Amino acid sequence: MPEPGEPLWGDEDRAWALALLQVESEGCPDCGHPWAESSHADNEFAYQAELVRCHACATSIKARDAYEAQQGDVRGLHVSITRRQ
Repeated sequence: MPEPGEPLWGDEDRAWALALLQVESEGCPDCGHPWAESSHADNEFAYQAELVRCHACATSIKARDAYEAQQGDVRGLHVSITRRQ
């Protein structure tokens, strides 16, 4: 922890944060793979995809859809998901 009057971010902290921003800016906004590689024409068939269902998200969407079907106002609605024991 920094002492009173000391900066919260040191030179190394700033360097790591800037490096992370650089890496993140070079990735596809959807999948995160490196943009220069994943968008290059030579790699059109270099990737495969697998569909995976998040059961927590699916349950959330089902609850929201059911609420909306009963004329519930979903604007600003957030769904809290908890795992059953």
